[in-house]
Amino acid sequence: MAQVLEFKLPDLGEGLTEAEIVRWLVEVGDVVAVDQPVVEVETAKAMVDVPCPYGGVVTARFGAEGTELPVGAPLLTVAVGEPAEDGQAGPADEAGPADSADGRGRSGATEGSGNVLVGYGTSEAPARRRRVRPSDAAPAKAATPAAPPAAPVANGHPRAAEPAAVPARTPGAVDGPVPVISPLVRRLARQNGLDLREMAGSGPEGLILRADVEYALRAAAAQGRTGTTTGEPRTQRTTDAPAPAAGTPGVTRVPLKGIRGTVADKLSRSRTEIPDATCWVDADATELMRTRAAMNAAGGPKISVLALLARICTAALARFPELNSSVDTGAREIVQYADVHLGFAAQTDRGLVVPVVRDAHTRDAESLTAEFARLTEAARAGTLTPADLTGGTFTLNNYGVFGVDGSTPIVNHPEAAMLGVGRIVPKPWVHEGELAVRQVVQLSLTFDHRVCDGGTAGGFLRYVANCVEQPAVLLRTL
Repeated sequence: MAQVLEFKLPDLGEGLTEAEIVRWLVEVGDVVAVDQPVVEVETAKAMVDVPCPYGGVVTARFGAEGTELPVGAPLLTVAVGEPAEDGQAGPADEAGPADSADGRGRSGATEGSGNVLVGYGTSEAPARRRRVRPSDAAPAKAATPAAPPAAPVANGHPRAAEPAAVPARTPGAVDGPVPVISPLVRRLARQNGLDLREMAGSGPEGLILRADVEYALRAAAAQGRTGTTTGEPRTQRTTDAPAPAAGTPGVTRVPLKGIRGTVADKLSRSRTEIPDATCWVDADATELMRTRAAMNAAGGPKISVLALLARICTAALARFPELNSSVDTGAREIVQYADVHLGFAAQTDRGLVVPVVRDAHTRDAESLTAEFARLTEAARAGTLTPADLTGGTFTLNNYGVFGVDGSTPIVNHPEAAMLGVGRIVPKPWVHEGELAVRQVVQLSLTFDHRVCDGGTAGGFLRYVANCVEQPAVLLRTL
């Protein structure tokens, strides 16, 4: 008899607690190999192909494309080993409890993959499943406390989900732990005065998702309240909430989720928590562009303007380390970092992302150019890992590529500062006492006023401008 193994959404690292199914790469009935990618998901940080640690026949998929699942929710089931009595592997909704108390099944552990994502090692197989006849008693209680799956998707069509084997929640009643696994959801509710104990979630087994909290907040705002509690899931609407406007001609609603939602949350948090200020200066970049041209004419890999600006940034941060920091609000401390992990803004088809160049202060212009190119290509291809998008200590934003001269960047929380660079264009400029046409760029620095005052920020920006105008200044600091 085939052994039906359930593969759950693994921990994708960096504290991520949920992911959205973007595209299924296999169908029910397909044969999959160990470590074969079976689904493409989008987290709050990146697109990820999820490989299956088991080899066999796909018997069920859980969740349609566009469905958001929490970590630990079932993704699919795979029939491993010999076929069942009827020649087909048993479907997911006929899976029973483990054959043995240790969860290994009567036949012992099944060989699994060791090349997997964070949090789902497979040195031992999960519980062996047995088929349950329709005439059997009510389904047994799950062997583990994980949330039950959403309605399975067979051949692309969702089947009706079985009723949840848990009692309905009564608004205002406290009957056990709040069904929330995401710390982001808890914080969002706490910051907006929502009592999670009085909410019913739309996730598996009543799990409260971020979308449920966001819907409750929208309903509260429509009713003129800043904080509220609700006992209805997001798939239901209160009678006094406004009707959806999605069907109104000329109105389109775009969900704030995935990368777009993460960007919105992060920018909102930055504006809410960081008392930022911006200063700016115009600089003559003619000599910087001549220096780059001379470097590229000497042969070898071409050096990008962004790499030269990054090199200037790291030198400036060595002089003004206050800006390579963050604020620990709980401890009321400024945390300064010895290493510079330089983020840079990259626009992609899926939205704005900020890849991070590790140890940028130890790299020369050639190494920086190569790393910028690698991360930019990965960003456009949607293959950046969560590690590529976290841990930055300072951000460089070259918005000049959009053809604009200036901007007031929003600090990339929890960092303390961001340098913005406009386009480099010919402009009239007084050079050596005479009016001339020079290559001019506007530089802007947005900084957290808690970590330093204007004197430090101005000194940093002035040093950057001096290096742009006279690259030899940078050589004196090396």
